[in-house]
Amino acid sequence: MDDDNNCSCTQGATTSEALFSFGVIADIQYADREDGYDFCGLNRRYYKHSLCHLQSAIEDWNRTDVQFVLQFGDIIDGCNAELKMSETALGRVLEEFKKLKAPVHHIWGNHEFYNFSRDYLVDSALNTKYLQEQTFLSNSYRDQSSTGDDASEFYYAYQFCPMSKFRFVILDAYDISILGRDTSTKKYQDSLKLLREKNQNENLNSPSGLVERQFVQFNGGFSQEQLDWLDEVLTYADKNQERVVIMGHIPIHPNSTSDVALAWNYKDALSVIHSHHSVVCFLAGHLHFGGYCLDSYGVHHVTLDGIIETPPESHAFGTIHVYHDRMVLEGRGRILDRVMHYKGYQTFHR
Repeated sequence: MDDDNNCSCTQGATTSEALFSFGVIADIQYADREDGYDFCGLNRRYYKHSLCHLQSAIEDWNRTDVQFVLQFGDIIDGCNAELKMSETALGRVLEEFKKLKAPVHHIWGNHEFYNFSRDYLVDSALNTKYLQEQTFLSNSYRDQSSTGDDASEFYYAYQFCPMSKFRFVILDAYDISILGRDTSTKKYQDSLKLLREKNQNENLNSPSGLVERQFVQFNGGFSQEQLDWLDEVLTYADKNQERVVIMGHIPIHPNSTSDVALAWNYKDALSVIHSHHSVVCFLAGHLHFGGYCLDSYGVHHVTLDGIIETPPESHAFGTIHVYHDRMVLEGRGRILDRVMHYKGYQTFHR
């Protein structure tokens, strides 16, 4: 995390002054089980209490009157599959989201695919693609419609506009992945081939000895088709002088996360983003202790702290207020306040 660029001052950042506001929350990973630890046995995980944190966040957002909420994936923990409680656990979390006055956009993470197949998710309440903005649908987006012969081959990505001149883009960071896909599909076979080329460990979740440590099974990447679609969206946004916020479950900048919590082909995603002037921010989850950097192209990269590793006495959610010249993250608990100026407005309050 880059503390030099952190700003704990949200000067004048009231909802009434903002153009609009939205909520952010990541890695809830609810399960009806006692507290445990991560795979390394180091960080405590509060499976049951994550639902209480979500309830507090929803109460706060309803008071703030946010326009929408972004849920960054890993909504329930993978242990639910072992307990045969996946649908029950998901149902409990979704019941809480029903209390939210604003719509929620769901992003898919690795724990979604530990619990469900991609085909299941397409037909579930976690598919919020119906909230997409209909005015602009690129040619490559139309080509990847889920009405094709094999819906599991398509990526889950869409864009929406909460108001004129502001566009939000949700990316599918597991478009290239062996998680959640039928083993007979081409994407599964291509993903497995790539993963084994980069990772010769018996345990594909282990980064031991890897040169590119992001090539582990719990990460994924973006197909060329999805990157082409993103390029079309950003070209449209450039032409129409829009501000664009991009989000996905996995971070794409090495200075905003650890080297084992990056998208496989993060450099390809950055290359597309940096070829356009409209992108102001990339939001992600996945790394439970969070991170931040401002890259050399003026794009803010915010990785949100995870609910699952947040003690009961704290919080881990936020509200982002959007202005003409900046976005202001108003954090709760472990998530820090931050002022993020758009390109051309690089004066930070320290």
